Amino acid sequence: MAELNLVQEWDKTFPKSDKVNHSKVTFNNRYGFTLAADMYVPKNAEGKLPAIAVMGPFGACKEQSAGLYAQTMAERGFVTIAVDPSFMGESTGTPRNMASPDINTEDFAAAVDFLYVQDNVDPEKIGTIGICGFGGMALNLASMDMRVKATVTSTMYNMSRVNKDGYFDAIDEDARYELLKQLNKTRTEDFRKGKVTYPGGVPETLPKDAPWFFKDYQKYYKTDRGYHVRSANSNEGRVDTAKLQFINMPTATNSSEIRSAVLMIHGEKAHSCYFSKDEFKKLKGANKELMIIPGATHVDLYDNLEVIPFDKMVEFFNKYLNA
Repeated sequence: MAELNLVQEWDKTFPKSDKVNHSKVTFNNRYGFTLAADMYVPKNAEGKLPAIAVMGPFGACKEQSAGLYAQTMAERGFVTIAVDPSFMGESTGTPRNMASPDINTEDFAAAVDFLYVQDNVDPEKIGTIGICGFGGMALNLASMDMRVKATVTSTMYNMSRVNKDGYFDAIDEDARYELLKQLNKTRTEDFRKGKVTYPGGVPETLPKDAPWFFKDYQKYYKTDRGYHVRSANSNEGRVDTAKLQFINMPTATNSSEIRSAVLMIHGEKAHSCYFSKDEFKKLKGANKELMIIPGATHVDLYDNLEVIPFDKMVEFFNKYLNA
C-alpha cells in the first residue's frame, strides 16, 4: 500500500463536530489504488457499532458533501468513512481526476472491506450512502455485494445514462456518434502530447441564459460554501475522455436483483430527479423506498442541513442494519 502524505489539519467545507473522533485512514482497492478516507467515530462509543461508507458527489472530494454526511451520521451513532475515489482527492491514481464505472464501484467495495474488519464495527451491520453520481455506484455495489445490508442514494445521478444520452435524454444516436468521434480525437491528441485534457470544472462565471442547475452547482463548488482545492469540480474538472467508459458501460444494470434495503432520496425541484424515479421503478420488494423532498433542488441535498433528511436515514439504517 502506498504511503500517502495526508493533510492532518481540519480543512473541510463544514465545521468540525465535538461529538465524534476524526482520523485519516488508508486502504487498497483490488486494482491496487490506495484510497484515502476520513473516519468518524462517535465519542465514548463502546462495543461493535453499525457502519456506513459514504462517497460522492461525482467529481467532489471527501472534504465536501461526503464528509458532512459521514460526520453527521457518526453523531447519530454510526462508524463512518468518507472516501476519496481512485484518481481523486488524496487517493492515488494517475492521470488525476480520471473516472471509471468499474473502478469507482470497486472503490465502494474496498470501503466495505475496510469497515468489515474494524474492531469497532459489527460486520453484519454495514451500509452505504452514495451522493449524486455515487448513488449509481452504490446501487451497482448493492446488486453484487451481499455484505451491504442497506443502501441510501441521495440526489442520484446515473453517470452512464447522462454521459450516453445527455441531460433529459436529449442526445440521439447521431449526436452520440459525433461526441464519440470528438472524444476519440481528444484521446489521440492526449497521447501525442503526453498529457490528458481537462475540460474545466464548474466555471467561475456563467452566461445569464445558463441552465439554473448550472448556477446551483456554481454556488456550491465555486464559493466558500463548497469550494475545495482538491475537488475536481471546483477546479480543472474530470478527464474529458473518461466519458467514453461511461457511454459504453451501463450503471446499475442489475438493480432489479437487489434484495437488501434501498432508500432513494431526491429533491422535488432537482433537474436530476428523473434518475431516481426511473431507477426506483426497477427495484423490487417492500424494503425499497423513494423519498421526494418537497421544494428541494439537486444541490440542496449536498449540504443544506434543513433539507437533508438525516432523521429518516437514521431510522432507515437502524431498521435494516438490525434486521
